[in-house]
Formats: sequence, structure tokens, C-alpha cells
Amino acid sequence: MAHQAGPVWCDGEVLDEVVDYPIHERVLPNGLRVVVSPDRSVPVVAVNLWYDVGSRDEKPGQFGWAHLFEHLMFSGSAHVASGEHLQLLQSWGGSVNATTWFDRTNYFDTVPVGATDLALWMEADRLSSLADHLTDDSVDTQRDVVTEEKRQRYDNVPYGEAMTELTVMLFGSDHPYGHTTIGTEADLAGANAQAAAAFFRQHYRPNNAVLTLVGDLSPKEAFRKAAHAFGQLPGGERRHRQPPTALPPLTGVPQQAVAAEVPASASYLAWRLPVRDTAEFDAADLALAILGQGQTSRLHRRIVRDGRLAAAAGGQALRLIGGNSVGLLHVRAIPGLSLDAALTAAFAELTALAQDGPTPAELARAKAQFRREWLSGLASFDSRADLIGAYATLHDDPNRVNHRLAEVSAVTADQVQAATRQFLNPDQRCQLDYRNEASNATP
Repeated sequence: MAHQAGPVWCDGEVLDEVVDYPIHERVLPNGLRVVVSPDRSVPVVAVNLWYDVGSRDEKPGQFGWAHLFEHLMFSGSAHVASGEHLQLLQSWGGSVNATTWFDRTNYFDTVPVGATDLALWMEADRLSSLADHLTDDSVDTQRDVVTEEKRQRYDNVPYGEAMTELTVMLFGSDHPYGHTTIGTEADLAGANAQAAAAFFRQHYRPNNAVLTLVGDLSPKEAFRKAAHAFGQLPGGERRHRQPPTALPPLTGVPQQAVAAEVPASASYLAWRLPVRDTAEFDAADLALAILGQGQTSRLHRRIVRDGRLAAAAGGQALRLIGGNSVGLLHVRAIPGLSLDAALTAAFAELTALAQDGPTPAELARAKAQFRREWLSGLASFDSRADLIGAYATLHDDPNRVNHRLAEVSAVTADQVQAATRQFLNPDQRCQLDYRNEASNATP
């Protein structure tokens, strides 16, 4: 089990929390990277697979296909019928899920230790044979599921298309990050069994994946099980991406207005940030937490609680690896009222943070919030395995999960001030405004 020492304090602030989860690595001959973190505290194992394919890898005409495969992976393979992967592991008391993001697609099974071999075998079976068992019917079925998801989560909910519009404004439609994971109905309609199989064979290979095992297994046992399940699969040619180029801050303040039946007018502001988990990104991330996360944040106190200029305000950073990340702020109006005064106040808070930096209490609170969320994620086997897989896949360093607290704790007030000035300048944003059709209020 991992050793976690007590916190290190300095002038009333926690500077670091020692985290020391054991990390063992091995690469199989076919290129599959296997990472093991044993934890004998409970008889459970998290089986986690990160495939290095996300929406940034989709070519025009394929927008939404990475996410489509999140669903197709449960449609049946050589020895596992459609839906059986989920049913079998749940019958053992396990849990199964998958997600898609700009930078990856991940699949995770958390099972009693006695079902580890079953989970590994089923993951290997669909990796080795899914492409040969895709049919036009199975693709049509899962495309209908994804299309309905798009309608429910994006098209027919208030502000649901905000990220779709912002990514185009931030990056341009021809950039890998210029579209969201949900894709377009036109591109989804172009998927058939033959085209989907080609997409699968290009991206779903052992040498484009990281298998992470966390739980009640010794490293020797875990590597043996991984090799038994996956070792016979061919690796294929290694895919080489072009090195990502960091885009400079925006100029000219691109803006777009949308008239829609939304509960209230709202404005979404977005910036290009540095790549995830760099010192500059961490400083900008803490700045956004100080500005917009929680009821003690600057925007909530000034705009919502004290000024009563808006109904809600918040902010966050989206971590991305391909050259830039994304910084977001949003303000939602009190129904029937304009957002002009609220936006003016928000820009004033950005300017003040850039000019004066955060207070010691603000910085300590933002770091404490990160620490709480980070340690909460590491506490469970499934999310710990996912974080380890993330750092192995995106940063080539799974052991970094043991150092992230120290990295964020080391960020200074001067760095937060500099990041706000450099990356969150109000004149370097893009802005998406929702106008409430019913009230004709303008942001």
C-alpha cells in the first residue's frame, strides 16, 4: 500500500503532501506498455486501458468517430457477444465504463480480484478482433445511440453547443482541437463497417495503448497476467504524430452571438493556455480557480453574492496536451437583465489579479482545493489507475502522480500574477454570447 506522510507546512500554508504510490513498468514485445501499482488494502483490481486516440486524431469526415468507438467497443468481438462485456463483469460485482476526450479514449473495469483474468481476456479479445466483427448493423445501432446522445446533451439543452462554438473560435475548424468529441451528424452518418474497421486498425493497437493495473496483485503476477492476455497480439507500425505547435494568444477578440431559448442570457469567455501540467499552465489554472471556482471565488463574491449583477459566474481550465490548453470563464444573467455590468466587473477582476496578484489566503485556498481533488482521485483504485494511465500516455511518466502535489504547491503568487497577465488578458479572449429570445435581453 502507498505511503502517505503528513503535510509539510510553511507560514501556515501546506507546501506539499508526500504521495508515494508504487509504480512498476514493463513494455511487452508488441509494444503494449503495462504499468502496475499494487495495493493490497482490498481484494479489488482496476483494469484500465488508455488508447492514444481522441477527437484530435479525427480527419475531416470522421468528426465524432473516436467517441463512436467508445460505444462500438461494447458491440461484440470474436468470443464476446454484444453487451456481454458489461453484463459479465457486472455479474461479478464489477463496474465498467469508458470515456472519450480530445486527447484519448479510455476503458476501465474495476472488479474483484478473482475476475481480473476475465476482464483482461475480454479487453484483449476486443482489441484483437473487434474490427473483424463490425457490421453495418452494429455501426448503425451505435451511431443512433451517439446521435441521440448529441441531441440530449448538446443540441436540445440550454447552452449545450457552447464548447462546440468556442473550440472553433479558439483554434479554427482546421485545427485538431477545432471540434469537440461529439462530432457532427453528417460525419457520423458517413461511418460504415469498412471505414470504421480501418479507423480501428489505425488507432487500436497494443503499441498505441497503456494498460494500468491497480490493486490486489503483485507486480510479477500482474505482468504475467497482462502478457498472457495481450502478449500474442501483433503490435503493428508505430504511429508518429507531428509535434504540436503552441498557438499564440488570440488577437482581435473574436465574438459570436447566439439567439436561443435559454433560461437567461449568458457569456462564455475562452483563452488559449499553455499545454497541460506545465508550471505556466498550473499558474493559470490556479488563477482561474481564484477567479471562478466556488463561492469564495472573486467572481462569485463580486458579481453574484455582493453585486447581484448575475445569477452565476465561474471558471476552469481544460487540460490538453497538443500545444495548448483552454481557459474558460462564464457569466449567466439574472433572467431579464443585461450582462453588461457583470462582464465589466469580471474584466476588472482579471485586471486586478494581473496587476496585484492573489492574496496569500486566495492562493492557499486554490492549492487546498487542488490538493483535495487530487487526493480524492488517488484514493479510489479506478481513478488512480486512470491518472497513472494519463501520465504514462500523455507525459510518458506514470510516476508523476507522486509529484503533482509538489509541482502545484511550488507555484508562487508571482507566477499566478504573471500567468494572468500573459494568458488571461481580456483583450486576448474569444467570447460567445447567448441572448435569451424570450426576454430579448442582450448580454
